[in-house]
Amino acid sequence: MAIADLVKTTLGPKGMDKILQSTGRGREVTVTNDGATILKSLHIDNPAAKILVDISKVQDDEVGDGTTSVVVLAGELLREAEKLLASKIHPMTIIAGFRMAAECARNALLQKVVDNKENEEKFKSDLMKIAMTTLSSKILSQDKEYFAKLAVDAVMRLKGSTNLESIQIIKKPGGSLKDSFLDEGFILDKKIGVGQPKRIENAKILVANTAMDTDKVKIYGARVRVDSMSRVAEIEAAEKGKMKEKVDKIIAHGINCFVNRQLIYNFPEELFANAGILAIEHADFDGIERLALVTGGEIASTFDNPESVKLGHCKLIEEIMIGEDKLIHFSGVEMGQACTIVLRGASRHVLDEAERSLHDALCVLSQTVNDSRVLLGGGWPEMVMAKDVDELARITPGKKSHAIEAFSRALIAIPTIIADNAGLDSAELVAQLRAEHHKEGCTAGIDVISGSIGDMVERGISEAFKVKQAVLLSATEAAEMIIRVDEIITCAPRKREDRM
Repeated sequence: MAIADLVKTTLGPKGMDKILQSTGRGREVTVTNDGATILKSLHIDNPAAKILVDISKVQDDEVGDGTTSVVVLAGELLREAEKLLASKIHPMTIIAGFRMAAECARNALLQKVVDNKENEEKFKSDLMKIAMTTLSSKILSQDKEYFAKLAVDAVMRLKGSTNLESIQIIKKPGGSLKDSFLDEGFILDKKIGVGQPKRIENAKILVANTAMDTDKVKIYGARVRVDSMSRVAEIEAAEKGKMKEKVDKIIAHGINCFVNRQLIYNFPEELFANAGILAIEHADFDGIERLALVTGGEIASTFDNPESVKLGHCKLIEEIMIGEDKLIHFSGVEMGQACTIVLRGASRHVLDEAERSLHDALCVLSQTVNDSRVLLGGGWPEMVMAKDVDELARITPGKKSHAIEAFSRALIAIPTIIADNAGLDSAELVAQLRAEHHKEGCTAGIDVISGSIGDMVERGISEAFKVKQAVLLSATEAAEMIIRVDEIITCAPRKREDRM
């Protein structure tokens, strides 16, 4: 529960951030309110707490958002279960009740989902709303419309694939967050070398991972016995010859851009420049794999048979300036859905947090494009679920009904916490909400901006059904798992057998 209380304050649009200070060398500092990031960085000994960390990780990998909610809900379920255990209800009874409640809550949501997949305009506005809701609890909330538009444009380009590899995020300190932009194509964070063409049209790109740094004898680490200096020159000449052969082989592929993951020394660079080929060295590792993916090429490391190497293509390669830095821009790439989001911001911490927030939004959007069911946000889904679960508790005989009731109390805790974090009177608001929800077709939720109950449809606060469902099911399963445990046994380390 301590873990749930730790991330509790980061829930909702008015949630607080945490500063994480690492205990390692360098003492890095991270400022974040992304549940998964906070929990990943915790140093935890308690195995039950580790289960909570795991569900937040899974939530992050699966749907990208809702990492805080899932931990908070599991924590509330445990708190309720503890009270039940204290009044002598068996764990298995509690679990059976929770199972029934979770099923009932899911069905309650399923009846209320909206699906606008057929109507493109409405669907796009749904996506915008979801993106804005996701971003409103993050650092980008000041410019959420701007970033929601960025995220929706980027995801719309994916045309329904959930592969976020082809959306690249580059962080450049300087400027304000408003200066961020979306660029089609691919941007590589490198400069173009000296004396090489600055602009190439209809580029044929060979992406390679090979050593291009053997044209000089490296004095350190090599022991060569020679009887005169001229012999050293002969060895160097031989090395140079080998290098030249290799470069000729590469040029024989008929390319005009060569990207290498390793260093390229001056001699081969000069040879490439003479042949009018743009050579880029030391392209970062993620960058080069993504570049190969986006341009439709493959990473090559031997160049003996040019016909088997798959080259990448793009319409134009040119150098652009972002802030102080020069970068290389590949536009018109094979993979049409590729794009790059360039984030600008005041400091590295701001940028890192902006990237995490944007990543959450992109994940949720790409999931929603596939599963286009949408719910309202702002504590509305929890109230809908709680209402149905309460009704189930009334008609269930036996001790299970206590567990089902407890489940509905845990669900109501989420709107309560959202209100608390905004400094509002949660007891008053949740009671009002509950009364509202007994009317048919109610769309009320907590509006933290005005500090009262608001209509979620007018406010445009939506969430993806997939995220809510994942939160509900993961939290219930994790809570079940912890309730089943009656004690924690620390095992002694295994003894070594003496192999004498």
